[in-house]
Amino acid sequence: MSNTAAKSVVLVHGGFVDGSGWDGVYQILKKDGYDVTIVQNPTTSLADDVAVTRRAIAAAPGDVILVGHSYGGVVVSEAGTDPKVAAVVYIAAFAPDADESVSTLIANPPPGAPVPPILPPVDGFLMLDKAKFAASFAADVRPSLASFMADSQVPWGVAALEGKVTTPAWKVKPSWYLVATDDKMIPPPAQRQMASRAKATTLEVPGSHAVYVSDPAAVASLIKQAAADVSKK
Repeated sequence: MSNTAAKSVVLVHGGFVDGSGWDGVYQILKKDGYDVTIVQNPTTSLADDVAVTRRAIAAAPGDVILVGHSYGGVVVSEAGTDPKVAAVVYIAAFAPDADESVSTLIANPPPGAPVPPILPPVDGFLMLDKAKFAASFAADVRPSLASFMADSQVPWGVAALEGKVTTPAWKVKPSWYLVATDDKMIPPPAQRQMASRAKATTLEVPGSHAVYVSDPAAVASLIKQAAADVSKK
């Protein structure tokens, strides 16, 4: 890696999980000399999560490659207009346009698309059915870890789900997108459509929605590609 490459990476998790799922990606990037920050979103509202992410960007040295998984794609779309952000990377993520939210993007699923096992809200927060978590979210993650992820879920605020993006980062920053071709949470055709709309450099990888956990090498490789490409410009 050259001295001019963007060496800071900020990783943003999505709904129902915390930042610990990035461990495999983190270890690879650290080994390769990157400064890595893992954002711990409260997932209470989009505004709160964007604020936490912006603080992480501000604290990171130099230019930042901003990475979001799932709902984290909404967060990085809103926070990624920060001048320090050199590129935005979406990992099986929502990439909303202005005035779009997760809620609007999932309102009309394509016929035959899997329906995520989201339970009815309790006190304004959502959870996935634990019994169906592995099959829908983490089918290619080792069973003991998928079980842990199901039992350690972070309640996802309905306010976060409904948070709308103002100016999406992908309109003003170079973007990359990893499509998880076996995703049962965000249908792959929807991922491809969002990646195409964002004019993102796109990589397709066999994997569940938790591809960042099950195939950290592929995810880290795309992040490193983004860092290398923006450093050439």
